Amino acid sequence: MTDPLIEEASKKAAIAWIAVDGGLDYAVWCLPLETGLVVVTGPGEQDLPGLENATTVKVSLRGDHGGAIVHYPAIVERVRPENELWEVITPQLASKRLNASGTSEDLIARWGRECAVYSINPAGEPSAPSAESGAAEPRPSTAANATRKPFKLHRVRSNRT
Repeated sequence: MTDPLIEEASKKAAIAWIAVDGGLDYAVWCLPLETGLVVVTGPGEQDLPGLENATTVKVSLRGDHGGAIVHYPAIVERVRPENELWEVITPQLASKRLNASGTSEDLIARWGRECAVYSINPAGEPSAPSAESGAAEPRPSTAANATRKPFKLHRVRSNRT
């Protein structure tokens, strides 16, 4: 049986933070199922580096207030189109996929050809919350550029008497 905190947090999860091999946490959209979470990665979908070779990951879920409430180890299993679980999971996953072009059937067929669907199930007790805030320095990005001061055309005079 899974820990009650993990069960409750998983039921409400739309986003999970997943760390592969002790690396950085990546925010990914997910589908909660009774056994755990389901994520899809690949071209045109979200990126989660290293997941294709991972057997275990660390999952962090947030609560209603937006802060992380549970961190736990999980087992990763790829769900392939020939697996019986594929027929159960993918229609539900396709219905939760926002801004997808085409029909659900087209989306599921593309996932089968080009992407990977993973089932991520709890594999242990949650870790104790740390005293730290969990805040981290922003990752280096080309999206963050230094900006110049605005150009002043003229000086505004004050009306003093």
